[in-house]
Amino acid sequence: MVMTGQAPELAAVVARLEKVERQNRRLKTVGIVVLVLAAAGLLTGQAAPKARIVEAEGFVLKDGAGKVRGGLSVGKEGTALMMIDENSNPRVTLAVGKDGTYLDLDDDNGNSRVIMTEQKDGPGLDLYDENGKRRVALTVLKDGPRLILFDEKEKSRVELVMGKDRPRLRLADEKGRGRAEMVIGEKGPSLLLADENGKTSAALGVAVVGPGLFLDNTDGKASAGLFVGKDGPLLQLHDKNGKAIWSQP
Repeated sequence: MVMTGQAPELAAVVARLEKVERQNRRLKTVGIVVLVLAAAGLLTGQAAPKARIVEAEGFVLKDGAGKVRGGLSVGKEGTALMMIDENSNPRVTLAVGKDGTYLDLDDDNGNSRVIMTEQKDGPGLDLYDENGKRRVALTVLKDGPRLILFDEKEKSRVELVMGKDRPRLRLADEKGRGRAEMVIGEKGPSLLLADENGKTSAALGVAVVGPGLFLDNTDGKASAGLFVGKDGPLLQLHDKNGKAIWSQP
């Protein structure tokens, strides 16, 4: 609106501004109406699609050439979803069964490389090499997490366990026999070394009284010990029954 008492030039400018403002408001209104109509499908002559529910016990997915590329099925044992590559090799399998959940990731040869599970006793993750051999196993049980490394023959060679009260690291030979074990207990850390029969031959530990080195005989009895206590170092020798027969401060 042009106010009285204004110069003719100023009145003309105000009138043009009011015209432009009315045009902008009209354009905004038209734009909003267009968006609403497009969302409703009225501008294309199609009604907005209604939500539908499809019920089935299985689906098969095919590509443009008619080749099966996936499927979804439901049975007595549970539900399974599979994805297949262009060479008809399963690459992803996801299943939910009575005992838990299962995820399998395969390579381009159809070999399982990653298997993840969730079961009653806890989750687990297994990693496989190109020959289908399990090389890594990670689990979380009630007692704590556990990591196991396997060799090419699937022998357990490295085992790391976090128990309720102490961590433990175990190293095994090619036959799976434990040869070295590191433990951190209530009294301190310790390192145990075993022979080919699995019997402890040497032990190195740090206790409250100080560090100590122990050497055992074939029967597992202490044969020699070196201690460093509050009063200084102490060397002991033992008989075959583990009884101290000589000591030297």
